Amino acid sequence: MFVLLGLYIGMYLVRAKSEMKKLVPVETKEVVNNIFSVKDTFVNLYLIKDSTQYIAIDAGNDLEAISGELKKLNIDPEKIIALFLTHTDGDHVAAIKLFKNAKVYLSRQEEQLLTGKKSRFLIFGTKIDTKVYSLIDDQQIINIGKTKIKGILTPGHTPGSMCYLVNDKYLFTGDALSLKNGKIDRFNELFNTDTKMAYTSMAKITGITGAEYIFTAHHGYTDDYKSAVKGFASLQK
Repeated sequence: MFVLLGLYIGMYLVRAKSEMKKLVPVETKEVVNNIFSVKDTFVNLYLIKDSTQYIAIDAGNDLEAISGELKKLNIDPEKIIALFLTHTDGDHVAAIKLFKNAKVYLSRQEEQLLTGKKSRFLIFGTKIDTKVYSLIDDQQIINIGKTKIKGILTPGHTPGSMCYLVNDKYLFTGDALSLKNGKIDRFNELFNTDTKMAYTSMAKITGITGAEYIFTAHHGYTDDYKSAVKGFASLQK
């Protein structure tokens, strides 16, 4: 049994490494006014500036790499006062300890991966470097400074994957979907817990009034939300 398990894990890792080469994160920079992308190997986290402080969407794959990228932006990690996790996979949570002044938020449904009530991969759950965090429900709004963050539950990639709509304009999707040629598309099913559910969840974020931007974790961003979500109809065929 253990031999078969080892072979399965080995094959998965080989395939996963191949699929990760297809990921296209944005370079570290100010993407639009007061929104910054931070590139960490194959993934992006994003920072939203609010006065002299910052709000983070996700926390990347490698703490040291993120620390170096923040220096390029001249951003002090201690000025990050809130961290919203789209989900708890390892490539989205690495810099939690670096953001020592940040209050951590994640969806209520995602917590079951941290407690062991549900598995992420075979028998394994996920973990983060803090036991102190706040849980968000679907459609719940959190106000931090002058920034409004709305959580939109989009299960499928993980049971509690959550997108965040910031100031009714900027949509951060984590791994809920990909972008291909400016159109939304399914995320790689190899990494999903339930691709059918992930597809259903995508419908929730295709009719957001006022949304202008979509920021993904692995597939860049678009400043044309309306055009991007029109592609959803073709995915149903």
